[in-house]
Amino acid sequence: MGESDRYQDYRRPGRRFTLGDDNNALVGLVTINIIFFLLLMVIKVIYFFVQASGNSFDQQVLQYFEMPAQLVTLSERPWTLFTHMFTHTSVIQMLSNMLWLWAFGYILQQLTGNRKLIPIYIYGGVAGALVFIISNYAIAPLRPSVSTVSLMGGNAATMAIAAATTMLAPDFRFFRNLGGGIPIWVLTLVYVLIDFAGVATLGAAFSLAHLAGAGAGLLFVFFVRKGYDGSIWMNKLYFWFMNLFTPGNNSSSESVREKVFYNAGERKPYKKTSNVTQQRVDEILDKINQKGYHFLTDEEKNILKRAADEGLN
Repeated sequence: MGESDRYQDYRRPGRRFTLGDDNNALVGLVTINIIFFLLLMVIKVIYFFVQASGNSFDQQVLQYFEMPAQLVTLSERPWTLFTHMFTHTSVIQMLSNMLWLWAFGYILQQLTGNRKLIPIYIYGGVAGALVFIISNYAIAPLRPSVSTVSLMGGNAATMAIAAATTMLAPDFRFFRNLGGGIPIWVLTLVYVLIDFAGVATLGAAFSLAHLAGAGAGLLFVFFVRKGYDGSIWMNKLYFWFMNLFTPGNNSSSESVREKVFYNAGERKPYKKTSNVTQQRVDEILDKINQKGYHFLTDEEKNILKRAADEGLN
């Protein structure tokens, strides 16, 4: 039995991410998309009643959320490089993206912890946006319409989540009671086919943008396996910003750890052996939820092993 298997065996019921968990990145991501959608729908209804022109909403509101393909226009609204991936005006597109995001995102979050889902989503959305711009300039038939086309929706970002999840756990199966289960790659293939069927009438730039999103997800996992985690800097930036005006007081954290987690006893000076306590194990499980099992130190892995073998103090 490997150490990761020991962790799975020891892990207590209820430690998985739940809908009410404050640290649930998947719920947060879906919530942001829903808020953007409802906000735009409310504004669109208002425009429908007070504006005579049917294009007023697109010209005066939507253009500040969707990302234009033309670089000159994009330079005037650079924030749309990010807002476009949370912008949906079609109920079908919104529901489809959120269902696929939940299906793949739930698995990804359980496999890697809580701090990789949103970075992968953003990487996928940005990669799709950049390829969308390049395609409209590089493909000759698309150049005449570069000033009028724009990109919106979380398709490329969701595709990144799907690709990363499939690469991480290619043997994962759904509905295991049905003949051994359905492999995740089958679900991914169905998603890709449905997505491309939906963008077939929109043009090559949209298809390439979605493929770029999938490529970003694959590259993210590839670099993580090589030792470079592209989510670290993004998470550090987020926590720095969130704590900018409320700096924590960490002056006594080390002394608390020394007092609670270590017992010097009659051993030689400077030689510490970690106690296996419920509090210590809970802290390690929380770390796995946040970052993933492979970020544990050797000491923390040893504690989980001892907890499974010896029980708690």
